[in-house]
Amino acid sequence: MVKETKFFRKQADKAERMARSASDVEIAQNFQNMARAYRAQAEVMKAKRKADKKRRDA
Repeated sequence: MVKETKFFRKQADKAERMARSASDVEIAQNFQNMARAYRAQAEVMKAKRKADKKRRDA
């Protein structure tokens, strides 16, 4: 699962770089939205992993 979290964060970084390089405002905004979605997904994965660990330890 760590690999999945890392994957989503890398994709978010790429989307942010694309947003900075886009000359069209709408496209840049779409890339920013994509980056936020990838980061949110990474956080969901992280929280799930943490909850699973907590359950196993209990």
